[in-house]
Amino acid sequence: MTQPARAYADAGVNLDAADRAKLQMRDAIRTTHGPQVLGGMGGFGGLFAIGELGLREPVLVSSIDGVGTKLKIAFTLNRHESVGKDLVAHCVNDILVCGARPLFFLDYLALGAMDGDQAVAVVRGVAEGCREAGCALIGGETAAMPGFYAPGEYDLAGAIVGVVERERIITGQGIRAGDIAIGFPSLGLHTNGFALARHALANDDLAATPPELGRSLGDELLQPHRCYLGAIWPLLEQGLVAGMAHITGGGLIDNAPRVLPDGLGADFDATAWDVLPIFRLIQQRGAISWDEMARVFNLGIGFVAFVHPADVERVLALAGSEGARAIGVVRTWNGDKTPRVRVEGLA
Repeated sequence: MTQPARAYADAGVNLDAADRAKLQMRDAIRTTHGPQVLGGMGGFGGLFAIGELGLREPVLVSSIDGVGTKLKIAFTLNRHESVGKDLVAHCVNDILVCGARPLFFLDYLALGAMDGDQAVAVVRGVAEGCREAGCALIGGETAAMPGFYAPGEYDLAGAIVGVVERERIITGQGIRAGDIAIGFPSLGLHTNGFALARHALANDDLAATPPELGRSLGDELLQPHRCYLGAIWPLLEQGLVAGMAHITGGGLIDNAPRVLPDGLGADFDATAWDVLPIFRLIQQRGAISWDEMARVFNLGIGFVAFVHPADVERVLALAGSEGARAIGVVRTWNGDKTPRVRVEGLA
């Protein structure tokens, strides 16, 4: 046995199982490929042809992210496919804010010992998310790192590249005082705030079903990160959006200012949407102030589109089936001690 092979064997890595897993992962990845993906798999780089996109001035938009400590829930429950799909949805939403549609995705999966079933489940989830978003999974890295990660644990990250016509880039600079914030509901925590959530719920059994949730706590915490591409794209095609925010870590309070022009703030009315029961449970168990809750969690709103008042009815007609609703208004803000973004009605 060669020295590298012996090192893997000593770490409990079954090379035959690892090879089988790689074949299964490649099968999943191929299902996301269209004619723009060039060359075979296994090369040092992925190739994607952008010459036939039909755009005059294509601008590439990129983002990179991870799933955070939501992985701890997946480890405990031994359920891994959903986190791969979560990763894709998070990245798609991030570039969607700029008006971009996804082109291709790359993932990074690092494990202590190669668990073929676990790795295949994760990559299948990534591939499913890519297929649903019309995005090619053109490459990535699956790294066995013996002794680095605890048995059964791994890390997961991904990078996305999308495209938008230069003249249709959404920057938020078109937002004006008096514009209306249209909120799109989340399905749960998505992929943010799990460190605080796990602390608040440390004494709770993931298999238990709190009456206010109607499902097990573990099922609730693994609710998928919603992808908003299908809900938002019709609005972009009609030119109805002045700016957008993906509500990730930092909640409405810290994410809305990332797209609001200088001199503008926003007021959100939490009575206009359903603050999901999981957030109330976390707040109660952890005795957390609502101010901190609003700075950590999405509280039931995963994406916001800012639209001009004259366009609200058209926007809601196009997106109303997605649960969209008016949740706030843009106002002037002169930089004084008044918070730039306020979330009112939380109790």
